[in-house]
Amino acid sequence: MYLLYLDDSGSAQNQNEEYLVLGWIAVFERQIHFINQEIDDLAASIHPPDPSIVEFHASSIFAGRTFPWSNMGKEDRRRSIRGILEILARSHDSVRAFACAVHKKSFPNRDPMYEAFEDICSRFDRLLKRIYTTQQEQQRGLIILDKSSYETSLQKLAGEFKTLGTRWGTIRNIVDVPMFVDSKPSRLVQLADHVAYAVYRRYESGDTSYLDPIIHKFDAEDGRIHGLVHKQHYNPNCMCPACMSRGLTEQG
Repeated sequence: MYLLYLDDSGSAQNQNEEYLVLGWIAVFERQIHFINQEIDDLAASIHPPDPSIVEFHASSIFAGRTFPWSNMGKEDRRRSIRGILEILARSHDSVRAFACAVHKKSFPNRDPMYEAFEDICSRFDRLLKRIYTTQQEQQRGLIILDKSSYETSLQKLAGEFKTLGTRWGTIRNIVDVPMFVDSKPSRLVQLADHVAYAVYRRYESGDTSYLDPIIHKFDAEDGRIHGLVHKQHYNPNCMCPACMSRGLTEQG
């Protein structure tokens, strides 16, 4: 089984932000222990007395808002973000990153969270289909998200996608409605948060320094990146990795 861990960056309601990003990590069940261990080891290097209190939430680390980040200098905090992303960068080949960056003004009458989540469900399902086609392995998937105000609505959407399908087809390989967990004890949700933040920084601020080291982990096939999606209508000549990979901007 593959588990899909999700988190978001940016806000659907904040009019001062151009983008909402959902980031997610697809992890084969046997790889979860090894990623957890590496992140726990990093936490132990940051706060040896009690590594369990170290929560890797990228925007909080970047701003130095909470302990232990409030006691660290700017460069040490940035190094911690990069340290989490390096764990993803060197992870097993079966670990895939995904993200959907939604330019909110391009979809004025649609919920950007809906746009991103529908895309997630479809791409995760297609990954599992591809694994079956290329490796003859029948895999199923389970979606795991940080608890949020979207819990009820996303569970409803996932159920609808399973029974009615998305605009791209029927969902067949996701086993149940999403599971919502507290991000503090879930290292994989924290890793997904860093993927979302890396992509958010790229599209919201033009900062590629966090995305570049992990770009090779985004799901891809035959040179085309499937795992990174830029949903927008304002720039048909966008040169970002997602749009360049497709040769044109993917419209929603």
